[in-house]
Amino acid sequence: MKHLLTKLAIGLYEQDVSDLYRPVVHEFLQKGYIKKDADVYKLSSRYRFGSITLSNSKNGAYLHVYGESVKDIFISTEDLAGATDGDIVVVQRYIAKKGPASGKVIEIIGREESYSVAVIIEKENEKRLVDIRTLHPTGVEITRETIKSYETGTLFQINNQTNSIMKELGNIANPKVDEKIVLAQFNKHDEFEEDVLEEVKQFSEVDASKHKDRKDLRPLPFCTIDPVTAKDFDDAIYWDEQRSTLYVAIADVSHYVKPFGALDNEAMYRGFSIYLPHRSIPMLPRILSENLCSLQPVADRLAYVFEMKLDLKSLEVKHSKVYEAIIHSKRRFNYDEVDALFAGELKAQNETEAGIFIYLKKLKTVTDKLREKRLQVGFDFRSDEISMTLDEDTNLIATTIEEQTPSHALIEDCMLLANKEAAARYDRGVFRVHEEPSQAKLQALYQELSAIGINIEIKESIKETIEDIQRQARERGIEKDVDTLIIRSQMQARYAPVNLGHFGLGFERYTHFTSPIRRYADLTVHRQLKAIAKGKKEEESYVLRNIEALCVSISNLEREADMVEKEYMHRKYARWAKEHIGEVFSAKISATTQEYKADLDDEIKGATLYITNPTTAVLFQKVKVRIENVDIYRAKIYVTTVES
Repeated sequence: MKHLLTKLAIGLYEQDVSDLYRPVVHEFLQKGYIKKDADVYKLSSRYRFGSITLSNSKNGAYLHVYGESVKDIFISTEDLAGATDGDIVVVQRYIAKKGPASGKVIEIIGREESYSVAVIIEKENEKRLVDIRTLHPTGVEITRETIKSYETGTLFQINNQTNSIMKELGNIANPKVDEKIVLAQFNKHDEFEEDVLEEVKQFSEVDASKHKDRKDLRPLPFCTIDPVTAKDFDDAIYWDEQRSTLYVAIADVSHYVKPFGALDNEAMYRGFSIYLPHRSIPMLPRILSENLCSLQPVADRLAYVFEMKLDLKSLEVKHSKVYEAIIHSKRRFNYDEVDALFAGELKAQNETEAGIFIYLKKLKTVTDKLREKRLQVGFDFRSDEISMTLDEDTNLIATTIEEQTPSHALIEDCMLLANKEAAARYDRGVFRVHEEPSQAKLQALYQELSAIGINIEIKESIKETIEDIQRQARERGIEKDVDTLIIRSQMQARYAPVNLGHFGLGFERYTHFTSPIRRYADLTVHRQLKAIAKGKKEEESYVLRNIEALCVSISNLEREADMVEKEYMHRKYARWAKEHIGEVFSAKISATTQEYKADLDDEIKGATLYITNPTTAVLFQKVKVRIENVDIYRAKIYVTTVES
């Protein structure tokens, strides 16, 4: 429902209304919430769609408006009409009223969180069905006799719109249920419906003779460089030193996924692939994501290629072209292998590999310079990225810190170059934007850093101020910790239909072009670029239809995917901690405002720890903590400091 309301708030073409939501649209039209202009449904100016957030002052609530970058609308208690926190509502604005924007609730449509997970707990010798996040009773109508028939810890997916149980997930005692919990909260799933699978069945292995209209790049020694566990290879590269030309070949997903089919609808619904420590939940069926679209080694594959000629003095792209091609990657590398190559520890096994090694080393010289130039206008943030190792029962057995290495940097700067070139080709479409941090967030950051003795000197630009902070952090050996705080103070990157620049990267224009297997945004960019290249204005306008709503939708889906991945890790940490109650571990203070928190910094790293006893420890201080209690339902670990 949220996605529909977002589209209606911005403008939704009649032919794009699904059969499922057509009755809802007609009802809204009759009630006057929306109007029809030609063949487009638009929100009437008197009304707003959004979700309710209760105010701390208890004098009312605020409406988070869907589809518009506008301030929240205040709603007094008497105008809430029974709406409560998390409700999706229709609000009528007060037009002539003085003061901040305000309005009244006209209709409660449903719940912002369409799905949740409930668990049976035992309290005061009685079994109860409660929300797993809050442990408060759910609104589900269920008899005491029915609850008694289930074991304590039994989990269910709940439909919050109907307050009904959708399905039983399993029991909290089983660590494998963690995956079901995090996916159920956002109704994510691995399986694909039959109509999607039927559409995929029509595809066959690439036959070059059927693609004579494509540029044949199979003789070029492309290679892929990915994590050792990767199965979906989005990108391949080749550096032609003689022509100072970089080729970035991207999986041509748009050849297979056509607009408005079952496959496209499902990809749009998912928005992103989700990556858990032990497996992925793909945006596309695996026959595409891990086979036909994936740029596998020693196989003909369809690609969409940016060919970019560089001026090696200015490090600017002199000119570029993008076109449909067919490639034949000669070698699949993992990051460790390429790092070994750069360290002089990897020897070529054949002549083809020897040629690839030569151009990768020369390309590294170019990308190192590109990176150096980029960091003159953009930022270099360093924070720890934790990866987990699980056993066959999905219990946590180890964590490792993923370091960015020369091989990561090489690929990153190649992809950034292609993304920039893509963004330069249109003025309206999907842009990846990152705005400057707000003054309020910056002041909070400066205050927190001042408390640990970092001297905040406001420079002529935010960049200069932050770089001075980073310099002081390096001198004190807390660079990664401070960078983590700086990252938290930033605005969240998102997708937008118009260019707003990318503050973090220091780019005037930027988009996502290089990962269409796992991001719907990139797939949309490919479609638009192909339409532009063919000079098909009508086809491009077709791609851009509802682009505003799409950008909002995929930004939300990105946050959901991120939340699924993070919460899964929290649950694995909590299960590990439950087996170590009473034991003492090393940790580092990560928050001192509102509540004290620390990050586990021992053999197992990265778990968030909630400190329950009084402590005088300061930010980033190393401490010893004892695990006292674990809330396995809410995945929270409670500790006390025993040494500081």
